[in-house]
Amino acid sequence: MIDKVEPRILIENVAKKLKSVIDMPEWAKFVKTGVNRDRPPVTQDWWFFRAAAILRSVDNLGPIGVSKLRTKYGGKKNNGMAPEHFRRSSGKIIRIILQQLENAKLLKKDEAGVHKGRVTTPDGKKLLFGTTKELLSLNKNSDKSPKKEAK
Repeated sequence: MIDKVEPRILIENVAKKLKSVIDMPEWAKFVKTGVNRDRPPVTQDWWFFRAAAILRSVDNLGPIGVSKLRTKYGGKKNNGMAPEHFRRSSGKIIRIILQQLENAKLLKKDEAGVHKGRVTTPDGKKLLFGTTKELLSLNKNSDKSPKKEAK
């Protein structure tokens, strides 16, 4: 069901809901999200967007840990004239967001066979699926509006 909504739109709406659940640390205004970045993020509430993206990633891929998420959010580092190389993103940012989502009871630590990591709790799934349902119902309501035919 989550696949029926465009990920960017889902993440934006979940981020709005997460603002009341988690807090952005003071130092987050000044840090880069990885060594491959030149500057810190421009958006003021990037922390909540990253938290929503991590929540969605954990729901899709879970059980998943910090190392895999660092790889997922990494990118190529510009080395000037030298060739580019892939660099993983900041582990502290991801680790703190995971801890905040865990404290908010949206994630929990779990094991599935040999895989260990975090998975979404029923509350986390409820947040994601509830937001998806809202977006789908808004989309259906806008589709029912009378359409004017071109002449």
